[in-house]
Amino acid sequence: MRVAGLMSGTSADGIDVAIADITGLPRPYGEGVQIELLAFATLPWPEAERALIFDLFAGQGTPADLCRANFRLAEVFADAVQRVAASAGVSLSSLDLIGSHGQTIWHDVAADGRVTSTLQIGEPAVIAARTGVTTIGDFRVADVAVGGQGAPLVSIFDWLLLRPPPRLHGVEGGWRAVQNIGGIGNVTFLPPVDLDAAPLAFDTGPGNVLIDWAARFASGGELTYDQDGALASRGRVVEPLLTQWLAHPYFRQPPPKTTGRELFSVHLAETMRAEAKAMGASPADFVATVTALTAASIADAYARFAPGPIAEVVVAGGGVHNPALMAALHTQLAARLGRNVAVVPHDALGFPADAKEALTFALLAYLCAHGLPGNVPPCTGAKEAAVLGKIAPGKNYRGLLEVRLPAAHF
Repeated sequence: MRVAGLMSGTSADGIDVAIADITGLPRPYGEGVQIELLAFATLPWPEAERALIFDLFAGQGTPADLCRANFRLAEVFADAVQRVAASAGVSLSSLDLIGSHGQTIWHDVAADGRVTSTLQIGEPAVIAARTGVTTIGDFRVADVAVGGQGAPLVSIFDWLLLRPPPRLHGVEGGWRAVQNIGGIGNVTFLPPVDLDAAPLAFDTGPGNVLIDWAARFASGGELTYDQDGALASRGRVVEPLLTQWLAHPYFRQPPPKTTGRELFSVHLAETMRAEAKAMGASPADFVATVTALTAASIADAYARFAPGPIAEVVVAGGGVHNPALMAALHTQLAARLGRNVAVVPHDALGFPADAKEALTFALLAYLCAHGLPGNVPPCTGAKEAAVLGKIAPGKNYRGLLEVRLPAAHF
């Protein structure tokens, strides 16, 4: 099947669009899944829609505003698919499915760590109507409905496609940590293929969300992120602040767990900035220390919760393009695990780092269309495996059922 995947993350810095041919079925339903990436691009959100997203993050707006945004963002998602397909020479009529994550507006986490509800907007029915392609969206809610965190959903991609070989980098029983650094960081710990063990996944804490805020502050609003880690490279890490910030209760909370802008918020960033100023830190020092916090929180999570020896860390997401963050991650891993650990970009495994999340939602749509589970319960904390997603039929829906999905697949 040919599937387009759409993703807009916590940073809301753009819409990732991946178009791929997906074949096969996961074990025990088949001999495995194969994915061939045909096209990928990230399109920036139009300024007005990005401002709207951040207003909704901040709790500004009425129910009417949220309702209208649900349709307005879907129009932009649909346009993004059309533009990327046209640029790549892929006919929309050749697409069987679109899988859209939507835009998370709120992820409701109770005091005890349970996720009680989650909301992504960008109405799939609008995308289906504009493109003519059957669209599957709203993936997270089905996992939450069976007691899961609704995240990290990228674990299904990792589990089906990225398990490591035995003795990875010469480490006996070595596990692979697949680390995404988007707005929020999340990790999937994968056992080697010869080990009968379950994976583990959770959100490690802030990814780029606090770094982006610090960069805007340090640049007087001129920058939306720390390009090439330039600001962090000019500053120094204030170690007492780093130690203080790492005492945040979230970092000690055992998995399964998820988080978002609701916790690592603008209010928290402003509090952290005031603490940095009180210690005499410059704006560049503040960026450097916040960058170190992301790296340290990831390494600390590995030291606390990894189920086995970490042989390799595979990094995806926007953070992979920040050399200061990557250098800090190397340093923090060595310090907290007591040895050097190989850190490689996701591209080294055959899938571009930037396309990973969009490919995941293409895969989730493919699994949903085949009636197969899309969550990994040991990773999300769900009580059971569940088919994820809600189907919005497009003009191709009847043909999809009759031709693409024979009954033998179910």
